[in-house]
Amino acid sequence: MGQDGNDPQGNDPQGGGRQGDGPWPNSPEGDDPQGSGPYNSGPHGGSPYGSGPHGPNGPYGNGPYGGGPSGPHGGGPYGWGGWTPPPPPPRPGVIPLAPLGLGDILGGAFATMGRYAKPLFGLTALVYGAALVAVAAALAVAYGTVGERLHRVIDTATAYDIDPAWEDIRPLLIAFGCVWVFGMLTLLAANALVLAACPAIVQNAVLGRPATLGATARRAAVRAPAVLGTAALSWLIALVPLVLFVGGFTAAVASFATWGDYAPAPWLIPLGLLGALACAPLAIWLWVRFSLAPAVAVIESHGPVAALRRSTALVRTAWWRIFGISLLASVMAGVAALVIQQVVNSLGVFPAALDPTTTGSDPGAGEVLIVVAGYLLLATLAQFISQIISTTFPQLVLTLLYVDQRIRKENLAPTLAAAAARPPV
Repeated sequence: MGQDGNDPQGNDPQGGGRQGDGPWPNSPEGDDPQGSGPYNSGPHGGSPYGSGPHGPNGPYGNGPYGGGPSGPHGGGPYGWGGWTPPPPPPRPGVIPLAPLGLGDILGGAFATMGRYAKPLFGLTALVYGAALVAVAAALAVAYGTVGERLHRVIDTATAYDIDPAWEDIRPLLIAFGCVWVFGMLTLLAANALVLAACPAIVQNAVLGRPATLGATARRAAVRAPAVLGTAALSWLIALVPLVLFVGGFTAAVASFATWGDYAPAPWLIPLGLLGALACAPLAIWLWVRFSLAPAVAVIESHGPVAALRRSTALVRTAWWRIFGISLLASVMAGVAALVIQQVVNSLGVFPAALDPTTTGSDPGAGEVLIVVAGYLLLATLAQFISQIISTTFPQLVLTLLYVDQRIRKENLAPTLAAAAARPPV
């Protein structure tokens, strides 16, 4: 069994689903019972990467894209010293089938967003819309459970100008805390579906194949558990240095603020900061090593552990390049989401009544609870809206980086070109 774990019987040994799913030459809907698609072929699959019309024996010469037909006297059709420039790499879809530059990757991501807007943004809007409805339903249930106490707290704070009793506030905090936890879990599940949908769309975009919303949704639903598993394992692995970083920084700041000049051991403060800063690079390094795992889990139908191992192998020797491009994509998406949120704010979507400054210098517990609950609801809503931008674009870029790494390391381009040349059945 190769590194990708392909099973000739079409089974995923990691429990990730059937091998060979994706835009295979004989099925535009993503079903390949033989598991012989272009992304699962080659040294990690069923046929060599060099096969196809652009391979070593194809009409393009001795390399994937080099050299014209040899003339009678040497290197080209024009005889002595003649030379024919190699033809440009084929471009059946959003990227050329050759090693990609920064412009090719970003341009391919934007082209995918434009050409496949319906399955990409339509599915994303449906997923996050369903998540929003689920959170709203949870809020309704919580209100039906503690609504009477909520009104009592508000009346006590406003009519009598006294702080409500803790017995009335505690059930409200528990109820809204449960809603918050449910909202975060719902958001994780929605993110997993979106992260699984992006590679499924890029598979078709690279080959120039159509992608329907229904087919994309089915593919994303099948691979979402594996994608969620890769995300969970990645966060667990990076959690230790992240906790040390946050904990060390917080402890240092708290020690400085509390002890001041009377700190019993002042040297602990810079030591804690240095230890915290030392852990940050480790967390970033791990995140980049595992950043291609969602694409692997979808395109190669791997389970979470195998996807993390495969991502590590693909990122090796290209860590800085993947880090820089993925960071740039995340910053671009974050800035775009921030601009949209500022535009929404300027239109007065967020009520001024939720501004903490309107509660006075000595707000009661009821007023604080109202402000916190309002901001919790609006923050959840704003988070769902911003996810459409901040999740899709970086994941499209990471999936194109995955394809680029396989082209560079495994010469996948000829196989993709051959697959794109065959009409879908």
